[in-house]
Amino acid sequence: MGTVTRRHLTDLPSTPGLLGAFVLVAVLAALAFGLPAVDRAVSAQRSLPDDTPYRVAAGVTVVPPDGATLDVTGTRPGEDRGTALFRLGPVRYAIAVQPFSGDLTAAAHRLRQRITGTSGYQVTGTQLAVSTAGGLAGLQGGYTAGDRGGRYAVFVVHGLTIEVTVSGADLDLGRTLPAIEASTRTLRFDGTR
Repeated sequence: MGTVTRRHLTDLPSTPGLLGAFVLVAVLAALAFGLPAVDRAVSAQRSLPDDTPYRVAAGVTVVPPDGATLDVTGTRPGEDRGTALFRLGPVRYAIAVQPFSGDLTAAAHRLRQRITGTSGYQVTGTQLAVSTAGGLAGLQGGYTAGDRGGRYAVFVVHGLTIEVTVSGADLDLGRTLPAIEASTRTLRFDGTR
């Protein structure tokens, strides 16, 4: 056996350096495995107070249906444009606000094209006029794909388009549609952007 000299001892990794490496590995492991676990554990749904207007974007507000939750995975707040995604049980209720320079007919045509470009949805029936309690005038219609159905409405106000889409299984949609239509009638534009 040989003797250990002072130089051999100084060449060994220092205890604080080795400890630091272990701490770094532990932190990285916690981030790699812990954050996804926390993400899965935290619900994407946020409860909302009843009868309270929710600000979508650009001065547009809506009162969500009682019992609706806000789905944060599809909600994108903003100043000039934004999206609010609500869930009423398994039914999806989305409102999108964005700048738009066309008229109501062009906005409805654009929304219908987007709907028919999605996974086999077909627009059904004719468009009908719709208005909100706040005086917004728009067009509404329906769409379907197998046992799933949906409704849409579109409004144009002061250089903005407000698009409302609702989708779900036919039975679920039939139960929740009256509450969602009542909510859509609460859409307001307060004139500030």
